Amino acid sequence: MSVHLIPSRYKVLRDENCISCKICIRECSYGVFQYDEKAKAIRIDSLRCTDCQRCVAYCPQGSLSITENTNHFRQNAEWSQDSIIEIFKQSESGGVLLSSMGSPVKSIPRYFDNLLLNASQVTNPSIDPLREPMETKVFIGSRPEKIERDERGRIRNNLPPHLELETPILFAAMSYGAISLNVHKALAMAARELGTYWNTGEGGLHEDLYEFGENTIVQVASGRFGVHSRYLGSSAAVEIKIGQGAKPGIGGHLTGAKIIGDVSRTRMVPAGQDAISPAPHHDIYSIEDLRQLVSSIKEATGYKKPVIVKVAAVHNIAPIASGIARSGADIISIDGFRGGTGASPVRIRDNVGIPIEVALASVDQRLREEHIRDRVSIIASGGIHSSADVAKAIALGADAVSIGTASLIALGCHLCASCHTGKCAWGIATQDENLVKRLNPEEGAERLVNLVHAWTREIQEIMGGMGINSIEALRGNRLALRGAGLNQKELEVLGIKYAGE
Repeated sequence: MSVHLIPSRYKVLRDENCISCKICIRECSYGVFQYDEKAKAIRIDSLRCTDCQRCVAYCPQGSLSITENTNHFRQNAEWSQDSIIEIFKQSESGGVLLSSMGSPVKSIPRYFDNLLLNASQVTNPSIDPLREPMETKVFIGSRPEKIERDERGRIRNNLPPHLELETPILFAAMSYGAISLNVHKALAMAARELGTYWNTGEGGLHEDLYEFGENTIVQVASGRFGVHSRYLGSSAAVEIKIGQGAKPGIGGHLTGAKIIGDVSRTRMVPAGQDAISPAPHHDIYSIEDLRQLVSSIKEATGYKKPVIVKVAAVHNIAPIASGIARSGADIISIDGFRGGTGASPVRIRDNVGIPIEVALASVDQRLREEHIRDRVSIIASGGIHSSADVAKAIALGADAVSIGTASLIALGCHLCASCHTGKCAWGIATQDENLVKRLNPEEGAERLVNLVHAWTREIQEIMGGMGINSIEALRGNRLALRGAGLNQKELEVLGIKYAGE
């Protein structure tokens, strides 16, 4: 008999207060708990545990806890335990290592944590957001190069189609199939109440959600799943997805097990068949090709909707963004190295791409140098953890940010990084009808609204403390930032000074 070489990552512990109510058995979707009829006892298989915390949250006695397994292999300066376990896994399966959510790599800095915002003192008084106007509304899209007037001297409205946001925060693209319909419903309802936008991702738009079209961004990816004229026409904007931060340069893959029922109909993919997005768009091999697709989408939507191009943050992102700005796109969405996803090859997630902070600063600076910054707006994503990150991203050059993982955490996600299994115990990244029911979309929408309201309030307080009263005054204002714990080259790329200067 072969020996299982991989130890459990977690230990599920139960104390003497357990009353064997079996709620843990019902709530765990990974099969950690099983009832032994002969012994009249609950058995625990810690090998199955993902640390989703569902059992802990629902245990009425507070009897359960989950800890890291303290068992360790013999220490080796060259080989970490994680590296050894990964080789064990691949030698058993012969497959690519997959994981979900953003990269946990600690050796790559999270630059937001090393950026400090300025504050007003004597000569530039602060502003009280409780008593003075504070503008968090933003408009994103292409801006005209000059003001035009008619024969009477009145300003002509030559503004291209824009998105109007009451707060500089959108919900990031997450596709139906990778996440449940109830998540999409919660995002859509929250976006409408907040006066912002949610993004369908590349899985099409469920027929029940067309009513939210005024707050919906639809996505056109390489697989063209669920793309048709009604889909494009019902939206507020159309996003062409070239890449994403968690897996730059490769396509997407939704397993056939998740292509069921409404997912199959919405994506227009046969039930049970894998939905594979090719790595490239087979009609885009140059900026000229991209320009043609942008023009085609604008033509198909009557030139009434802004077109977004989403790309991953990579080494040459500045010239790429310059080309996108010249392609006719209205908005560039840049997804950084720490962006989350439902499934990504671990090696790509942890080793390909660059952090959003340096990508954002490089793009903003390049477009300013080429005098084309106003041709496009910039949305930043991938590693936005708080309202302070939002303010810092805007100061680095973003017009707005989009949040994905943060919004899922608001819905109950515990970052167990097992989205790709389809067994999400919180009803988020699953199509199992019994699990999907665990997320109430109305309650989820309320939590999302609370989160964004809280962040918006904090952004107002941050701006007030800086002595500015609008997002526009913060946009690209790198003089308001200082770096701490960064080297000279990092400061140069970010375009900021060291703390104390």
